[in-house]
Amino acid sequence: MTARESVAVLVAHPDDETLWAGGTLLSEASWSPFVWCACRAHDVDRAPKFRRVLERFGAQGVMADLDDSPEQPRLADELVEQSLLEYLPSRHFDRILTHSPLGEYTRHQRHEDVGRAVLRLWLRGALSAAELWLFAYDDDGGRHLPRALANADITRELSPEVWQRKHRLLTEDYGFADASWEARTTPRSEGFFRVTTAECAATWLGQRRNQ
Repeated sequence: MTARESVAVLVAHPDDETLWAGGTLLSEASWSPFVWCACRAHDVDRAPKFRRVLERFGAQGVMADLDDSPEQPRLADELVEQSLLEYLPSRHFDRILTHSPLGEYTRHQRHEDVGRAVLRLWLRGALSAAELWLFAYDDDGGRHLPRALANADITRELSPEVWQRKHRLLTEDYGFADASWEARTTPRSEGFFRVTTAECAATWLGQRRNQ
């Protein structure tokens, strides 16, 4: 029997794992996923919904409770890193999925904070994985809903059946209305940038979203 791959999905908010990688998580039966999200552990609405979605994915997971106020102040690097290391069940995974330092749209600081923290920890060896997959989406400065980038290293077109399952996770399990930004965004194609070298990770850390 082939061992399942250990995969960490490290995101800012409950629903990010579904929006940006939900189709992939639904499709990869050989993965054993663990989902960490940075915010909303004490949110009486979102926290139980997050746990229910993890069950749908066959995943384990945990929520931290870092600041998620509307002002979105940038968090201290050490705070995000400490939370990641404190809550993760292991420091080694076969693969890590997370935000890129550019985020997926214009703009959410917490997505960028998480992506940068993961890259820093991986570069220092505090987190180990053969490869990182960074979410590869953009909204062209808010001109359209986020969609997978054509230049992503990995692009996965979701079948209608998988996309419907992903969409139901957002509308039925998370409870977003059909007209909500989340439901309308739900990408039919998922994109990832693949990071396997220190040079590539350092290049990503040098990038910032223009605002």
